[in-house]
Amino acid sequence: MAAPGEEQDVMARYRSPLVSRYASAEMAYNFSERKKFSTWRRLWLYLAQAEKSLGLSITDEQIREMEANLDNIDFKMAAEEEKKLRHDVMAHVHTFAHCCPKAAAIIHLGATSCYVGDNTDLIVLRDGFNLLLPKLARVISRLADFAEKYADMPTLGFTHYQPAQLTTVGKRCCLWIQDLCMDLQNLERARDDLRFRGVKGTTGTQASFLQLFEGDHSKVEELDRLVTEKAGFKRAYMVTGQTYSRKVDIGVLAVLASLGASIHKICTDIRLLANLKEIEEPFEKDQIGSSAMPYKRNPMRSERCCSLARHLMTLVMDPLQTAAVQWFERTLDDSANRRVCLAEAFLTADIILSTLQNISEGLVVYPKVIERRIRQELPFMATENIIMAMVKAGGNRQDCHEKIRVLSQQAAAVVKQEGGDNDFIARVRADPYFSPIHKQLESLLDPSSFTGRAPQQVAKFLKEEVRPALIPYQSKMGGKVELAL
Repeated sequence: MAAPGEEQDVMARYRSPLVSRYASAEMAYNFSERKKFSTWRRLWLYLAQAEKSLGLSITDEQIREMEANLDNIDFKMAAEEEKKLRHDVMAHVHTFAHCCPKAAAIIHLGATSCYVGDNTDLIVLRDGFNLLLPKLARVISRLADFAEKYADMPTLGFTHYQPAQLTTVGKRCCLWIQDLCMDLQNLERARDDLRFRGVKGTTGTQASFLQLFEGDHSKVEELDRLVTEKAGFKRAYMVTGQTYSRKVDIGVLAVLASLGASIHKICTDIRLLANLKEIEEPFEKDQIGSSAMPYKRNPMRSERCCSLARHLMTLVMDPLQTAAVQWFERTLDDSANRRVCLAEAFLTADIILSTLQNISEGLVVYPKVIERRIRQELPFMATENIIMAMVKAGGNRQDCHEKIRVLSQQAAAVVKQEGGDNDFIARVRADPYFSPIHKQLESLLDPSSFTGRAPQQVAKFLKEEVRPALIPYQSKMGGKVELAL
């Protein structure tokens, strides 16, 4: 039982860390009660305006009264009404009517609860995408700058997390960027595919509106079009049940889950590179990595992204199951679930994008560490080049192969059994057999000769695919992002 007065203490109640710790103010507002219920009132206003324009007996005075009270919401009264009525929409109809007594008779005229509920959800989803897209574009832009800067810097590639051929730091970053560009396209498509539920009535047949307009089908269609236009949508779903199809929510959360997968992969790579001491995320002057080990520099931002990305990826299961179990025109077992999963998906995506932007703006590269790792592995990679050079100098391919096999095994034993450095090249220099190519060894071991077309691929990719995709967001690139926590 709460102590006296404790019910007023926010610290005595659970608060979702998505909002209390991480989310941006704009995304938190997008899913707030104030945004939701003020949007309901705007939808009631749009409906009344459209009905009036089509001939229903609604006065200018009633419209002005509604316009004057769109944000004048008595939340305490609404909560009391909902507790009494057990119906959130009717609670807010009564609350709106209380401050609009002249318009009370025509508020919600002909509509069902999903007129405000579902249409508001679609507005909020659209606005959520509009908040996420510039943030995603900023992340891509920051990483593109990083890729361009390090397009030529050789680094050891890994397949199966085992040393493989060289790539460049910039080319590896382009793998991350390519995934995010796919996400940018997916989010844009999902936003643009959203339609308005519109004015459809209790089971989607528009029967109540057909009755209001005395059987005039053209007026019902025009009502639907007018309200859709006022809400900022170009199209409405032509058919619905009581709700818009819950498959729409699947499409929305699927692209956000895919974004989560991309960010998880990127931040996992950064965590692994931090362990190798090749690249690190920003680490602030007074930041503490461990309460027990003062020397530690943990990649906590990347770890946070991975942690929240896992949550984001799982959320798509909610709308999948909800859509599967909707009976006929609608069942209410979608409602409580959607209150949670839709908001959490956008809040989580917002957080990991802001965090990844912060990471990408402060990535630290350690060239000497990268060079040292290349020196450890490159000698073995260069063996084919050495064989080719010896053959060109008049040597026998098979004899050379056997010589290299023996020397490389000896060098491997030094590395693995003695913990020493790779001395393969020193052994080649010391063997008279390889004297014809001793002067060529430096050029044969130039790391840049092992990176193929990586620098050219980076330049072409950034110029032809990445930069053009960012053009619609140029005015929203903004400055650096600072994390509260």
